[in-house]
Amino acid sequence: MEDAKQKIALFIDADNAPANKFEDVLSEVAKYGVVTIRKAYGNWKKTSIKPWEDLLHEYAIQPIQQYDLAKGKNASDIALVIDAMDVMYTKDIDVMCFVSSDCDFTPMVTRALAEGKVVLGFGERKTPAPFVNACSKFLFLDRETKASDASPEKTTNIKSDAKLISLLRQAIEATEEDDGWAALGPVGSHISNKTSFDTRNYGYRNLSSLIKAIDLFELKRGPGNSYMVRDVRKKKSA
Repeated sequence: MEDAKQKIALFIDADNAPANKFEDVLSEVAKYGVVTIRKAYGNWKKTSIKPWEDLLHEYAIQPIQQYDLAKGKNASDIALVIDAMDVMYTKDIDVMCFVSSDCDFTPMVTRALAEGKVVLGFGERKTPAPFVNACSKFLFLDRETKASDASPEKTTNIKSDAKLISLLRQAIEATEEDDGWAALGPVGSHISNKTSFDTRNYGYRNLSSLIKAIDLFELKRGPGNSYMVRDVRKKKSA
């Protein structure tokens, strides 16, 4: 969790984000600090973004009107990026948050990171990978909301995710001791330094729950009752 005094700027692409998940967004960003800027972009004459319009007063969101300048073209994206750049260089902001399922904001995210900002992203699973991976942390708004015990089907799907398994193995290998065991905290930190990975996107509330669901790793309690993890391949080789 980041310093609670950090200032956050929140930018909403109303055309490409579900309004009914906005409370989830606020709940997450509250872990990082205080939202001092809240702006939502769209053509407010469209009925498709009426759900967002209903939230404007309740959550003190400033609506930014953008007419469609040409058919099939979304002027809101450009306006959002211009405002985000302005805020980044003229306001005292530590964290920038983008609510959208559109990858057009990827260059904006990489620029913000280069300026030392923490960048949070929120969108649906259809969000293109470049945008998801560019953020410091990205949370899918249409993920499973309850992290219950893993079903066989869910566990099978996770085990078949070669990218995830490789990520976990690399993090364990990078932080393990001579006996192959690695403290779970440093494993999680190593992963966070490389990608926008969040266990909740896989339906689990934390890293230990995710690893428990995969029989490719061993998990045990270590010093101070903290978790230790080891690749089962290390056990066999030992």
